[in-house]
Formats: sequence, structure tokens, C-alpha cells
Amino acid sequence: MRLVPPATKPVTSVARLEHHWFPVCWSHELKPKRPLARTLAGTPLVVFRTAAGEPAALLDRCAHRNVPLAPGKVVGERIACSYHGWEYDKGGRCQHVPGLCGPLDPERGRRVPAYPARDQDGLVWVYSTADVAVQRNPFRFPGFERRYTVVRREVAAPGTMHATLENALDVPHTAFLHGGLFRTAKKRNEIRAVLRRFGDRAEVEYIGEPRPSGLVGRILSPSGGVVTHFDRFFLPCVAQVEYRIGDENHFLVTSACCPVSDFETRMFAVIHFRLRLPGALVKPLLEPLARRIFAQDVRALGQQSEVIQRFGGERFESTELDLIGPQIMRLLKAAERGEVAADPDAVEYEKEIRLLA
Repeated sequence: MRLVPPATKPVTSVARLEHHWFPVCWSHELKPKRPLARTLAGTPLVVFRTAAGEPAALLDRCAHRNVPLAPGKVVGERIACSYHGWEYDKGGRCQHVPGLCGPLDPERGRRVPAYPARDQDGLVWVYSTADVAVQRNPFRFPGFERRYTVVRREVAAPGTMHATLENALDVPHTAFLHGGLFRTAKKRNEIRAVLRRFGDRAEVEYIGEPRPSGLVGRILSPSGGVVTHFDRFFLPCVAQVEYRIGDENHFLVTSACCPVSDFETRMFAVIHFRLRLPGALVKPLLEPLARRIFAQDVRALGQQSEVIQRFGGERFESTELDLIGPQIMRLLKAAERGEVAADPDAVEYEKEIRLLA
């Protein structure tokens, strides 16, 4: 007996993007002489820092006998395999085989695939395609003057990159999943939302939104006020939430995602805030609330992934309230196909709706 009715071919929001930068770890995690094992889109990588301080990323598999390179050690500008000591430079070329007399024959091709790596904005970024010359740069995080307090957090989310990005930018769920912490389902106000999709990003501007009614909103602006609120997605993997209340209160969360596998995403979040109250006073109050909100999101994403895999695919139904999620999927799928916008800054699509928030 069939308990689940047949349906159309399931859609999937999983996008496997070539030729894009993704963060794999914080810069301070990559210690000299201590390689790290990381996974990017299902590909095992070894990431290490050379003696010159440059990050490098190779496929985590020695060309000799297929032992992982991550348990090895860094020797100057190279990484040495822990099994037979073969040494590879940051370009993946084997430069030394212990016990072998004479120079190595470069025509033999003893090498492993190398992925471009870069230190930027406190993160180590790795390019998702090996052995290529890179033209573009990783996403640049915004910088602010010293008046801003900065908090960095890392979250392992059991969901697709699309689901994780949508969750970070989705307003309606906050009144329910985070009820009382950020918003509440009881007091609603009618506001306007303007959605814009560009060639490489999408944003939603919320107009006429009062300060969020939950505990976090009261901490950010005790006296209330009208919020300038933007939610933004940038290809391939960045979600950004911005709140301004007056000239003194500014809160910006920029999160870059690493798709570890189809249903596992690692999010690196950098929070900048400037408030009327001193940051040193507010930070101890916000951090436990942020951890609680992140934990609630992680639990919901895990439940979503479990159901999707149990039923063999996604069955999404959306309304106009689901503003940015469908735009993220469109942009990810276009990037997966290798489609590049002729003018990334041109508005491809725009619409305005009214909603209760």
C-alpha cells in the first residue's frame, strides 16, 4: 500500500558550484605546521599554511598510496605525507621523495589537485575548482571604524546551503521559531517590502517596520523607533542582515557559508554593531541570546533535512511572504549552469508587497 501519494519529479535546492570561492576556516585556525582537514562540496581537502604564511589547499589524498595528507606535517613550503614522507608544494607537485636518489622526473606527473586558497577578512577561502587560474576575488566583508563591536561565530547547520541561507534571511519564521526573542506572533504591524534581484545578488528592503518587539529588539533600541532593514544575498554563499534605528544604532550580520555536503553547511558569521550603550556592556547580553537563536535554527534545519530525505525530495509551496528564498535558488541554479549576468548591477526583477511583521 502506498502511503505517500505520487507527485511530480522532486525539485532540489542543492547547487554544486564550480569556479567560486567558499570559506573553509577562520584564518587564526590555520596554524603553522598544523594542517587542517576540511570538506568543500563533498571534496576532502587538506588546508595548510606555508612557511611564508600563505594558505594552500590540496585534495586530501597522497598520489603515492592514497593516504590522507591532513595527518602529515608542514615542512617549509610543502606538506609531507605521514606514510612515506612524499612532499608536495602548494601547487600539488611532488617535490621530494625520501630515499629516492636523483631529481624527480616532472613528466611523471606525481602530483595531487591543488585548489586556489586565499586569506581575506579573517577567513581562509578556497576556490571550488582545482588547478585553474582565478580571475575573481572572494566576497569582501564590510569594514567599520573602531566604534563598532565585532563578534565572530561559526555554526554547523544540518541543511542545504540554500536552506541555511534562506533561514538566515527569512523574516516570517522569527515570530514563531524565535517567538519572544526577536519578534512575537501577537503584535503585528503592516509594512511594505520591496524585493530586488540583480545579476549576482538579491535584497529585500522593509519599509515602515517598527523596532522588533522581542527581547533582542529591546536591547538594541530600548526607546523603540522605526527600523531601516535590509536582507541581502550575494552569490555564491553570503547572507547579510542589516538594521539601523536612527543615527546611533546599527546592527549588521554577514554570514558566509561553506557547503560541506549536500545537507551540511558551515556558516561563518561576523556581527558588527554600534549602539547607544557601550558594546562591552551589550555583548555579554547578546551572545547567549544569539546562541539560543542559532540553536533553534539548527534544530529546524535538521528537521527539514530529515523530512526531505525521508520523502525522497523537496516539495516546496510558497506565498508572496517567501520573498528571498526563491530568488536565492534562482541565482544558485543559474550559477550552477555557469550563467553569468551581462550587468550584475542591473535590476533583473523587482516587486513590492505588504505584509504583517
